[in-house]
Amino acid sequence: MSEGPELDGLEALAAEHALGVLTGPERAEAESRTARDPVFAAQVDAWRIRLAPLVDEIASVAAPAGLWARIAARLPANDNGAIGRRLRFWRGAAVGGFALAAASLGGVLFLANRPAVVIQPPPAQPGPLLNASLMPNAGGVQPLFVAAYDPQRKALIVTSLVPPGTDPLHVHQLWLIPQDGKPRSLGMVEPGRSAAMPMPQPMAQLVAEGAELAVSVEPPGGSTNPEGPSGPIAAQGRLAPI
Repeated sequence: MSEGPELDGLEALAAEHALGVLTGPERAEAESRTARDPVFAAQVDAWRIRLAPLVDEIASVAAPAGLWARIAARLPANDNGAIGRRLRFWRGAAVGGFALAAASLGGVLFLANRPAVVIQPPPAQPGPLLNASLMPNAGGVQPLFVAAYDPQRKALIVTSLVPPGTDPLHVHQLWLIPQDGKPRSLGMVEPGRSAAMPMPQPMAQLVAEGAELAVSVEPPGGSTNPEGPSGPIAAQGRLAPI
């Protein structure tokens, strides 16, 4: 039996998070990293896609009788003690509210005599996170590549779901095709690996909702056509907000 490639620390954590086997602090750490690290989030998504076919092989198990009733009884909404504590809190808050209102009236009169303050608008926020599933042109229900773009960090994270060693005589080259329809090369993507690609200006302005990502099959070294792909397009997909 052959062994698969050894996973590094983050890749292993992404796989375990996708499997749902983490507990306690490890799961909290993985969820926090998923929210702040687009590379790690793309790895988790890639593993979920890889593992999805295994779900169909697992038989469903019926919940024990009375389980849902026991869960409902433990919900905070059914905790009468909690309701009583809330009622006592709001009664006390109502009494204190009258004193606060009197103090607030004096504060309002003071503020009314202060000169007007010009409030500056907040700085423009970066656009939403974008992602794309690059589906095979030959047909199929599973993507060959997944990508995510973080406009704040101006980085595109691409994960190849192609098994390593599938086609050792060719390379996969990633292309950005914005609204003007002209392909821009973003570099090579190794099978079975994730890559973070910085998008400095003016390229970052082209990575927008509706722009297309495509992967071509090229000879070693990349496309021989300076205007775009020289080999066939293996997969493509459009960027959309997450």
